[in-house]
This record gives sequence, structure tokens and C-alpha cells, in this order.
Amino acid sequence: MQIRQFIPFFDKSVAGWANEARLLRWLTFLWLFVGLVILFSASYPVAAVDQNDGLYFVKRQLIGVAIGLVVFNVLVHTSLRFVLSITPWSVLLLLGLIFLTLFIGEEILNVKRWLSIGGILIQPSELIKPFLILQSARLFGQWDKISWQARLFWLAVFALILVGILLQPNLSTTALCGMALWLIALAAGLPYLPLVGTALLGILAAVVSISKNPYQLKRITSFQNPWSDPADTGYQLIQSLLAVGSGGTWGAGFGLSQQKLHYLPIQDTDFIFAVFAEEFGFVGSILLLLLLVMYATIALIVALKAWHPVHRLVAVGAMIFLVGQSMLNIGVATGVLPTTGLPLPFISYGSNSVISSLAIAGLLIRVARENADANIVALPERNQRQAR
Repeated sequence: MQIRQFIPFFDKSVAGWANEARLLRWLTFLWLFVGLVILFSASYPVAAVDQNDGLYFVKRQLIGVAIGLVVFNVLVHTSLRFVLSITPWSVLLLLGLIFLTLFIGEEILNVKRWLSIGGILIQPSELIKPFLILQSARLFGQWDKISWQARLFWLAVFALILVGILLQPNLSTTALCGMALWLIALAAGLPYLPLVGTALLGILAAVVSISKNPYQLKRITSFQNPWSDPADTGYQLIQSLLAVGSGGTWGAGFGLSQQKLHYLPIQDTDFIFAVFAEEFGFVGSILLLLLLVMYATIALIVALKAWHPVHRLVAVGAMIFLVGQSMLNIGVATGVLPTTGLPLPFISYGSNSVISSLAIAGLLIRVARENADANIVALPERNQRQAR
């Protein structure tokens, strides 16, 4: 691998990639650019007041983008076989870090999801997402070839990952990871009976978590009727709906959102779509949704073209975590789903999130590249004659 391959914009090998890989690459960069523009608008007023620097959040995000782009380009130039070979140890390491957050994690807004290493906040529950895709694809894609001992071991590891994230507590990320694992298993063709049992077990775990965490229950009840308590539990959703509705057809214009001026809480992360909808309106929102639809369509094409079942499941997992998570975030901002803490990939503020998203995009593009690089092995001439 050459040094220039660490810098995506100077990678001359792109011209020889498959069409799907090149399209996904440019769509990823477009999505990332839109995210930085929206983050600048959404975070500037609050950062100027709270941090005395309107570019505070953008600067920190750019550091995450720089790291993420290096990871992205390394992955698109590294064979999936090698990446899959180091995945088990990476999953176990991040599992240990997830449980470590429960004891020495940095507490922010009454939850412990981050580890402070040299003043840098690491969020293992975000960074584990690409490895969760890889290991679940590796397990479920070769299910019939793996011993029962190995199956039970990795199923237990997946369960511990979900339990560890749930204890932080982080119900939304737990639900997302659980649904992703379930859908990857479904795409792999596993029997329906254990899948149904697993789904029921997941629902039971969610009910138990909601019953033990009153704030989670309030999120669900306020989602049903936010105007029943507009000054407390329903305040955030009401402000988000006001922002989305105020955008009208064409939007108020870039930088002209009113709700971001200390009215809408968490306007640069969980509810950043509301700021986007207010500034770019219905038309801009539809264009963003079309970007997601295009990304999902190409990812599905890549999955269908994959010659190896593990590669196919990697593509499916990448589509779930990028497009599926985006739809969940938008659903929350528009009042279609209960309030959760899921970021909008490539757009919400968060270095760990953007690094994880770029890594997942890199894996998807690598699958597209290896689809095109797969060669059909010709039969020797003697065997061909015998076949005739």
C-alpha cells in the first residue's frame, strides 16, 4: 500500500474500480460534505455562546473525519480476508472496553458510554459497529461449517455486547445492534424458529430496561402525545416538529434556523435533521432521502452481486447501520418513532460516530471492489473436451 492511498482525494486507483464502488465512494463523500455543512450551521450559535468559539464542534468533527478517512481508505485497499482474520480479537477487545466504561467511564448526562484516554473520549459502543458487522457475517455466513462450540461462544459474545451497552444505559444502540445482528442472521438463511425466539427475548430485554429506567418510559409515553407535557418530557419533540414544520417547501435558508438558537435541545446530534429540515425545507429533505435511497439501492446491488456469502452479509450489515440508522434518526426527529439517542451517520456531531460510519462505508466499498475482482476460473482444455 502506498502513502497516497491513505489520502482518498489523491487515490489514482479509483479509475479502475467497479462502477458500484466508485458511486458509493462519491456518495459517501457527498453525504459527509453535507453533514459538515449542516453541523456548521446547527452548532455555531450554541458553540459561540457556550464555548466562545462558533467553530468548536466543527473543528473537533474535522479531526474525527481526518482519522475516519484514513481508516476508510485503508479498508478499501485491504482484502476482506485479512480484515476478517483480525476481527475476532478486535471484537473481544472492544467488548472489554464496553464493560470497562461501566466502572471507569466518563459520565455525561447521567450515562457512562465513554472512556477518557489521554483526554480523548473513546466510545466503544460506536467503534464496535464495523467489527460487529464483520464478525456476525463471518459467523452466520459460514454457519453450517462452524462447530456448535464456536457458534455458542460467539452468540454468547454478541449477547454480552448487547448487555454491556444496555447497562451503560444505551437502549437505542442496543436495539440497533440487536436488530442488525438479527437481520444479518435472517439474510444468512438461519432457521426461523430460533430467530423468532431471539426476537422475543430481545423485546423482553427492552421491556425490562424500560421498566428499570424511568426516563426511557417517559420517552415512549411523551412520543405518543408530546403536548401532554410540553414543558418537560414533550418539549424536545415539540421543538423538533416546530423546526420541521417551519421549513415549509423550500426552507428558511442556510443558517437561518430559529429553533437552533437554544430552543431545540441536542440540535447538533440526535435532532440535527430538524435543523436541516427547517433550513432546506421539504425539497431539501426529499433530496436527502433520495441520497439514502440511492445509497441503499447500490448497497443492495453490491450484496446481490457478492460471490461469497460472508461478503454478501457484510454489505447487508453496512446498509443496515448506515441507511437503517439514518431512517431511525429521521423518524425520531419527525415524531414517527420514540426519542432515541442514535446519531445521524456522517451528519451528527461525534468523532466516534463519523469514524465508525466511514469504516463501515469502507467495508461496503471493499465488497464492491472484490465483487469485480473475482475471476472465473476456466476449465483446462482437456476437461472441457470431456465435459462435451
